[in-house]
Amino acid sequence: MNIGPHTLANKLFVAPMAGVTDRPFRQLCKKLGAGYAVSEMVASNALLWKSEKTQRRANHVGEFKPIAVQIAGADPAMMAAAAKINVDHGAQIIDLNMGCPAKKVCNVAAGSALLRDEPLVQQILEAVVNAVGVGPDAVPVTLKIRTGWDREHKNAIEIARLAEKSGISMLTVHGRTRADLYHGEAEYETITAVKSNVGIPVVANGDITSPEKAEQVLKITGADAIMIGRAAQGRPWIFREINHYLETGGKLPTPEINEIQAIMNTHLLDHYEFYGEHIGLRTARKHIGWYCKGLRDSHAFRQRMNTADDCKTQLQMVNDYFDEMKLHSERLLFLEAA
Repeated sequence: MNIGPHTLANKLFVAPMAGVTDRPFRQLCKKLGAGYAVSEMVASNALLWKSEKTQRRANHVGEFKPIAVQIAGADPAMMAAAAKINVDHGAQIIDLNMGCPAKKVCNVAAGSALLRDEPLVQQILEAVVNAVGVGPDAVPVTLKIRTGWDREHKNAIEIARLAEKSGISMLTVHGRTRADLYHGEAEYETITAVKSNVGIPVVANGDITSPEKAEQVLKITGADAIMIGRAAQGRPWIFREINHYLETGGKLPTPEINEIQAIMNTHLLDHYEFYGEHIGLRTARKHIGWYCKGLRDSHAFRQRMNTADDCKTQLQMVNDYFDEMKLHSERLLFLEAA
């Protein structure tokens, strides 16, 4: 699988998710089997470029290559300028967001709201490709969309043809419309139709939650790769599970508590270092909650954990909880043996 001149390790991609796919999480997913990851969405508005949040999202120090940055906006000139700025700061691939269904994005006619305005889509695509995607130092430009604005207005095929004509190097399609948000089940028929109508690589996204589902979606759609988002939250090892299954047909065992604890410790320490004490403490809570989901007494633990007022205490509480899980498992094994 290639994106422009970049050869990827495999066909498993980490979806860009605002507030989730920061550098520590992207690095962890890549270590655990993802072949490619795209940054959190960066606004194209020049007034926001020097904000702390944008600067952090544009931080790629030590990141595994290729470095891909997603930008969002509705003004062709601003999008082109944002693409140039991010390339100057190390981006090797620019991804355009025309798939985000969030109200605060769609209310400014960006994200998936753009799907209602095909001429504007074409202007943005051409502006960004002309800004960074041509010439000897060309940077590949990719695009992420949904199947349409709502179920009565699905135009993914038309957008895909515009993308190919405009010089887009790869297209990712989430199998829902903007109106669907994240409700219901993703449909893959539109992704299949898109794949059969364009010659550029197509990536399937939406509801890929297991190795079996990954194989099924690849077969159904004929997609060149798959993108995984919510299923990787608290379960970043899903990429190695899928990769192993696609290569061998066999399933890896579920990680034991010891390994989950070790993965989480690595993640949290990197997270704290990246964000600093104050922001790191608060933003780590969601990741901890995802790691603990489904474990014994996890709801009560999360309530206690949220009272921690520094990272050291939070990390200690997490490890105490997992140590208790291990003791509980050992007691159960002892009882079964008896």
